[in-house]
Amino acid sequence: MLAPRLALYLKHLGIHYAWVIAALTFLAMLVTSAALGLPGALMQPLGQEFGWTTTELSSVFAIRFALYGLLGPFAAMVLMRYGVSRMVAIAAAVIASALLLGVFMHSLGQAFALWGLLLGVGTGLTAMVLGATVANRWFVQRKGLVMGLLAGSSATGQLVFLPLVVWLIEQYGWRWALAPVIAASLGVFVLMLLFMRDHPSDLKLNAYGAPAGEPIQPPAAKADWGLPLRTLASASRVPSFWVLAASFFICGLSTNGLIQTHFISLCGDNGLGAVPAASVLSMMGLFDLVGTTLSGYLSDRYDSRKLLFWYYGLRGLSLFWLPYSEFTLVGLSMFAVFYGLDWIATVPPTVKLAAAEFGPERASVVFGWVFAAHQLGAATATYGAGLSRSVLASYTPALFVAGGACLMAAVIIMRLQPAVPHASKPQR
Repeated sequence: MLAPRLALYLKHLGIHYAWVIAALTFLAMLVTSAALGLPGALMQPLGQEFGWTTTELSSVFAIRFALYGLLGPFAAMVLMRYGVSRMVAIAAAVIASALLLGVFMHSLGQAFALWGLLLGVGTGLTAMVLGATVANRWFVQRKGLVMGLLAGSSATGQLVFLPLVVWLIEQYGWRWALAPVIAASLGVFVLMLLFMRDHPSDLKLNAYGAPAGEPIQPPAAKADWGLPLRTLASASRVPSFWVLAASFFICGLSTNGLIQTHFISLCGDNGLGAVPAASVLSMMGLFDLVGTTLSGYLSDRYDSRKLLFWYYGLRGLSLFWLPYSEFTLVGLSMFAVFYGLDWIATVPPTVKLAAAEFGPERASVVFGWVFAAHQLGAATATYGAGLSRSVLASYTPALFVAGGACLMAAVIIMRLQPAVPHASKPQR
């Protein structure tokens, strides 16, 4: 009963409950990001305690990234069929359980089961499609801005948790470092049950920005299990789907799998401690929250293809420059600003291009498949960068490959047709 009372109180204040839903979704995606990024800080401590190689740990973390993405289109269907509040609460419980059980693991097989499979499933249910589902369902206006904010939550997860996690590792060991993320996951579990609602009509509301006087819209019919595969079969016949998927594969290759997973280890190889390296990652998170939110604002007003051209191009140049930064705090701070503003800024324009091409009804599921390509790229980079370090004793080849791929993405994205602009806001 708390949600209806809060909705009524906010209505008297002129505030739509959609903003509460957006805030809860932001928090859930933030904790998911923290859980995904946590193993990157644990790579060296786990290797030191158990003797596992970088390649072995990278293979475990690659499975987590692959599942996080491959579950995306099915997560969209599950969210539509069984409800956002119920499924996100279950996902939070799974994430907390996977991390808590990890305290007791002592073999690589257990790490694979807990932090590869179970953590991959838990985070996959709250993948980026959650943000797309909420934005499309609860907002008519400000949709791009909301999607930008929700996408930026993945960076904020690093900003909030990573420095604390690294400090706990140094002071008390890696097991205690799991505690903040476990506690946050349990907090999300409780908040979802108390305040999250699946559809505006559950609170006798329309979506934010719906025309005044419009009848309350009922929820769409429940999705069936065949929807993701039917959507993939249909979308795969459209060339623009493959352009979006290829560019997002490169996006994952150059962000989550490479920098999020290996940055602390990369800095350690170049003489920078874990705490300063985590601080640089947090700085990236801060700038990415700004950049991704701004990207959502810009995607409502400008040609999304041109935005993506600049995002991928500038990211590629920053990755080429990173090995020559000398890994000083000044050099890495420059990289954090340049790269951080662009980290997840690709999400809002990609969501908009998918919606323009395939329609708002199918946009969440189509984006789920595009996001699956993103996480396959992340998994490839997670394993490939670890292999590069083990075999060549350097991360530099992986950085150059990712940088070159970004320049390729900047070129292929321009093959898309521009998204249809809003009548009141001409495309520029």
